[in-house]
Amino acid sequence: MNSQLIQWDVYEIYTKSTPVTDAMFRGRIRKLCLEKSVNVLVENSEDIENRVRFAVTSVPDYEIVSSYIKKIAPDAEIELKLKNIANPVISKLKVNIESRYTL
Repeated sequence: MNSQLIQWDVYEIYTKSTPVTDAMFRGRIRKLCLEKSVNVLVENSEDIENRVRFAVTSVPDYEIVSSYIKKIAPDAEIELKLKNIANPVISKLKVNIESRYTL
């Protein structure tokens, strides 16, 4: 059975003052994406404090999520961290470096 893996783009959110962790931030993004039929992964960063990462599969999906983030956190900066990654781990980016692992 061969199936094509989904390719995700991973973005990182950080702010100067608006809380993004422990503020129902991830749940609100998830709910938005459920209502808009957008596939999303969203997690707190484990390797950098006070950051949230999300992954989407297309630019239109990114635009939906990013415009919502700017609405609820006007001081948010959103940075593309990884592009076209299959099965990403978004809480800790170095896990996505495939050469670190052997089977």
